[in-house]
Amino acid sequence: MTRRIQRLLFGFVLLANFAFAEPYEIFELRKKAEAGDAASQRELGSAYQAGKGIPADSTEAAKWYRKAAEQGDVVSQYVLSSMYYKGEGVPKDSAERIAWCRKAAGKGYAFAQDDLGLYYENGDGVPPDSAEAVKWYRKAAEQGNADAQFNLGRAYDHGGGVPQDTTEAAKWYRQAAEQGHVTAQFNLGVMCEKGDGVPKDKIAAAYWYRKAAEQGYAPAQKGLGVLYANGDGVVKDSVEAVNWYRQAAVQNYAQGQNALGLMYAMGEGVPQDMVQAHAWFSLAAANGSTTAPKNLAMAEEQLTPEQKAAAVKLARELTEKLPRK
Repeated sequence: MTRRIQRLLFGFVLLANFAFAEPYEIFELRKKAEAGDAASQRELGSAYQAGKGIPADSTEAAKWYRKAAEQGDVVSQYVLSSMYYKGEGVPKDSAERIAWCRKAAGKGYAFAQDDLGLYYENGDGVPPDSAEAVKWYRKAAEQGNADAQFNLGRAYDHGGGVPQDTTEAAKWYRQAAEQGHVTAQFNLGVMCEKGDGVPKDKIAAAYWYRKAAEQGYAPAQKGLGVLYANGDGVVKDSVEAVNWYRQAAVQNYAQGQNALGLMYAMGEGVPQDMVQAHAWFSLAAANGSTTAPKNLAMAEEQLTPEQKAAAVKLARELTEKLPRK
């Protein structure tokens, strides 16, 4: 073999080693993980899960999370539970999911406590037990977990696992709402509007509806639209009412579609347009609104055959554009 060929072969070996070498950070992380460091095992599992610095490999991720979890790493225990839930890197397995979730929850990990509460509430992998669900929701809620605060609020709101207490429900909804939990914001808005568990306060209702509406929550958008239409808690403004109804309607929210149809039928906030009204009533009825069919029949009586054909065409076009439910 000539010296030139030897140099070429040596160069190919160097290139191959370089091409398949791990980044230095991963190399060092793997050394620590293989030496038994739980935090490094978790980080290596995370790197494999996210494909960060190495090719994504959910099986390898689960392997390293398990090593850390078996050493008591609480985050790894929770992540491994989630992987068993999704069948990510491991087969779906309810018993393993619950076992690892319970280990993390028992160590005070709030996300696991909230998940375990949901499992008990829904009878998912464990026998249904609403009182046990509340116990775990409370543990997580008291640590400030917004989802758990919302779930505990629901329990008090509906009397699931605890005596019904709307004042206590509003308290927990408020704590979740202040952290930006969109459904808690909406529920608290409803309670403020009705005076249920809190003093009736339409201004506060508008505040919380707006918070949720600005996050894109369709029921809150419709609720805020109603307040603008009636001048409750806000200055009456039909144009603004239409704006919020429309935002809910284009999310395929039946109540928003029916409300928008009514505004077109009455010519409030928009020019009167029975073709538009008919189209939105049609969509609302198709999406399950119980009042839309009556409104649809009313609108149909006022249309010529040509206008009805245009309304049907418009409804079809809207259906094609709007998100599927």
